[in-house]
Amino acid sequence: MKRKSIYLIRHGETDLNRKGIVQGSGVDSPLNEWGKAQAQAFFNAYQHIPFDKIYTSNLIRTHQTVNSFLKLGIPHESYSGLNEISWGNREGKEPNTGDSQYYLDLVSAWQSGDIEASAEGGESPLDVRNRQLPVIETILSRPHERNILIAMHGRAMRVLLTILMKQPLIDMDQYHHSNLCLYKLEYSYESKTFNLEVANDITHLLSIDIPQTA
Repeated sequence: MKRKSIYLIRHGETDLNRKGIVQGSGVDSPLNEWGKAQAQAFFNAYQHIPFDKIYTSNLIRTHQTVNSFLKLGIPHESYSGLNEISWGNREGKEPNTGDSQYYLDLVSAWQSGDIEASAEGGESPLDVRNRQLPVIETILSRPHERNILIAMHGRAMRVLLTILMKQPLIDMDQYHHSNLCLYKLEYSYESKTFNLEVANDITHLLSIDIPQTA
């Protein structure tokens, strides 16, 4: 029986993550020092997995997250289809009370079924789903890639997981995530279904030494 193991991770922390600033697909921010430590901790825990291919978004924070694996010579492909949702006009701006309510209202609309509601100047979950579908098709068309690593982004991961698990987009918020969390899925080519084995796992981050403060 042909199977594919998919290790799906969110990128490590950036300074904008720490400040609570929305990045989306329009802000290409790098990992901060903590994010780099998270990436190294994940590598230390999973470098024994014989990955056949690494897939990332086009954004630098995902590339940096898997950099240690890339140094091993593992083949890599990046796709804009895996980019974070575009949050539009408010990306990269310091958060304020008005923005917080705006995002709450937008997510509430999605949870109520309005998956075509988009951020001002940005994308809707349906837009993200539509650009992810060709990437998923490409990945599944390669059964010889038995173990793959995918690095992407929080909201985009939620959309992707609903696609893989054949759920409606209104269920996407059931998939919680944190920086450098892991979801592990097994795909059966016989049944053409995914089995979710690990969800939002961060146990690999327990090995990070917390810097001492003066």
